[in-house]
Amino acid sequence: MTFDDQGRRGPRSVIGGAAAVVLIGAVAAGAVLYTNGDDGGERAAPLSAPAPSSTAAEPVPSATASLPSDAPAALPSLLARPVIRPERAFPEKSVRLKDGSRYQRVDLATTTSCARGMSAGLAALVDQGEGCLRLTSALFTDAERRSQITVTVASFRRVEDASTVFAMASMDPVTYQVVSLDPPPEAGLPTVPPGSAGLFERLMTVRSVVFANGQWGDGAETGEAALTRQTQGLLQYVNDHVVAYEQGGRG
Repeated sequence: MTFDDQGRRGPRSVIGGAAAVVLIGAVAAGAVLYTNGDDGGERAAPLSAPAPSSTAAEPVPSATASLPSDAPAALPSLLARPVIRPERAFPEKSVRLKDGSRYQRVDLATTTSCARGMSAGLAALVDQGEGCLRLTSALFTDAERRSQITVTVASFRRVEDASTVFAMASMDPVTYQVVSLDPPPEAGLPTVPPGSAGLFERLMTVRSVVFANGQWGDGAETGEAALTRQTQGLLQYVNDHVVAYEQGGRG
């Protein structure tokens, strides 16, 4: 698998919420991820990336985490399994959530070079541990084709590293974030304008962190409640698949 530079969107800034809802401006930059198209082949996928800073980068804080007290006794055998594959994390192109809302998956991208789908800060943080094994992102849009929500599964070799990433991203979601997919041309969706507002949320599973980045395709800054509901709904939908697999489901 090779990688080509493509355009991608940038980080957003905080608007509130306990788990992590973030609103910040977006900018165009170079990008990379590889994606499985509808025809089953592989093609380059455009991504969103954080804007390069004109100032010197600040040192990455050292962060460590221990195993949670409620870690399952079967954890060693669970970690011995392969990390979740894209088709298990994102099994459906047409999604209907429990609240009746419907979404279409318009792109799917995966890479074992996880830093290519992360901000510089998050990639540096991951480098402090034993590494990310796979990063997979899917782009969804709602039935009105107005929203663009990227859900990303970052799977780690160690639970401690996933826990560190989750903790740091929760404290500083601007610095420690994954990038968002831009819609492929065949999707017929607009690219979100640079500088548009958006949302960031995340959940942690056994060995993965599931991120969700939501924006309105036209860059609108209104309708926060509706966008939050969609972003959280798709985050939970994907998280449920990851949890089921990582806790011993067949796959």
